[in-house]
Amino acid sequence: MRSLFLFGVLAAALSTRAAAQGVDGKTLYDENCKKCHGATGTPVAPMKKKYEKLVAFDAAFFAKRSDDSVVAILTNGKGENMKSFKEKMKPDEMAAVAKYIRGFAK
Repeated sequence: MRSLFLFGVLAAALSTRAAAQGVDGKTLYDENCKKCHGATGTPVAPMKKKYEKLVAFDAAFFAKRSDDSVVAILTNGKGENMKSFKEKMKPDEMAAVAKYIRGFAK
């Protein structure tokens, strides 16, 4: 009985710790976005050539977009070149990516 109690306490502590750490936007970006958008939000030349409308995540990009609008693009895709990520990421993960890439504008 005591070991069951300790297991419950440990599980609750780990759950609280995971929630406090939150979702890792950088890891999600690296796994899903970096190939096209570049390591620092600036598309590499071959991708820019392939997708001419691919923009950099710079101050001008974020002057026109909120994190919610970035999540909407991740959810719905944009045109034929930007696919939806709703099957790969949860809404909180998309929000973490939006928050992470906002750092590229600094």
